[in-house]
This record gives sequence, structure tokens and C-alpha cells, in this order.
Amino acid sequence: MRLAGKVAVITGGGSGIGRASAAMFAREGAHLALVDRDAAGAAETLAMLRAAGGDGSVHVGDVGDADFARSTIESVTATRGRLDVLMTAAGFSCGGTVVSTDPADWDAVFSANVGGTWLWAKVAVPIMQRQKSGSIITVASQLAVAGGKGNSAYIAAKGAIISLTRTMAVDFAPDGIRVNALAPGAIDTPLLRRSFARHADSQAVREASRQRHAMKRFGEADEVAAAALFLASDEASFTTGIVLPVDGGWLAA
Repeated sequence: MRLAGKVAVITGGGSGIGRASAAMFAREGAHLALVDRDAAGAAETLAMLRAAGGDGSVHVGDVGDADFARSTIESVTATRGRLDVLMTAAGFSCGGTVVSTDPADWDAVFSANVGGTWLWAKVAVPIMQRQKSGSIITVASQLAVAGGKGNSAYIAAKGAIISLTRTMAVDFAPDGIRVNALAPGAIDTPLLRRSFARHADSQAVREASRQRHAMKRFGEADEVAAAALFLASDEASFTTGIVLPVDGGWLAA
């Protein structure tokens, strides 16, 4: 098993890419700490892991809260004795241009996406430095590379995550810590469905998005989780600072 004996914290573990990654990591031997503001969703993920022979813990709160990030990672490390993988999959999108986006919504998007990456890495890195090993996997978006329409706060936040990932990779490579970003395309998750639902003609927007991919379909959360598993494992031992698209050919088209 590729993650045997390892301890992983996954934010956004209650659904979507976070849940799929947790399930895949558990099958490969990892103990999971599931972080989400949705207590029921996180509990459901944990039940899935246990039914498949895995195990973990649930931690409910706001990923943009510095105290919550610190207490959760310190608790996991105290209980399990180490921290091998941090995956920051929690995300939030509100839609809108820079003109139409409310300042409170802008701040909320940055708190969940950028704060939910920075604050968790801030606590995880010193632990990994003491171990001289660790993998941090951030979740960006193909839109942060290609650009997109009507989603300015989310796209700007995902762009910040890419820049943050690269600088962390350089800063902490001497400590044996690898930091990489995933750039998913449109993945069939609750977040994507909510984003389509914001539009008056949601079906037309959904179809346009599907057609924008070279593969003419949406991705599945398991397909992103497989890429996350690679980055978490020792198979990626010489891989740091990359942005790995899992986008059905969006950026190539």
C-alpha cells in the first residue's frame, strides 16, 4: 500500500474531491483526519472509510479560522504522533465580476480558499520540518491558468494558491517537504452543481462547460483523487512546485 502507516489531514473531506481523496488514501493505508464545516458530510465520509476497513477522525469548523487550523493539526499530531500529508481541498465560490461581487463575498472566498491553504500549511510545516518529510497538496483550478468568466473572486483566489504553492515548494524543499497543486477542470461535485445553479439558464451553462473540455465530459472526483494519491505518495519523491492539471484537456484545447 502506497500510504501505509501515514497520517493525512484533508480539508473539505465531507464531499467532492476531498471525500474521494480520503477514500483513496484510506484504501492505501493512511489514517485520515477529515476537516469540514459540514458535520454530517464529514461523518458520512468517515462511515464510508470505516465500512471499507479504514479509519479516521472528524473535525468540524471553518477552514479560514486560524485557531481551528492550529487546534486540529495539533490534536491530530498529538494523537497519531506524526503528520505526513496535508491536502487543502476545501473551497468556496460565489460567482460575479469584480464589479458585481460584494466585498463580504470576496473576503469569504479568499478566507476559504487562500486562508484555508495558508493557515493549515502554517501549522503543518513546522511538524513536517521536524520529521524532515511531508507532502502538501493544494487544490487550485484550471481557471486560474486559463481565466474564466463571471467568477472573479474564485479565480483570483485559485491563482493565489498556485503562487503560494510554488513559493512554499521553494522555501521548504531543503526540509524534505514537497508542495504541489492540482488544477482540476470541471469536476462533477456539489461545488460545480451549485455554481451552475447560480445561472438563469443553468443547463446551457453546464453544456457549454462540458463542451469546453477536449474530452467533452466532466471529470469525476476519483480522477482527481488518483492524482492527489500520486502526489501524496513516495512515487512523487522528486516532484515539488508543480501545478498538475486534471482537466480533461481544457488547457490544451
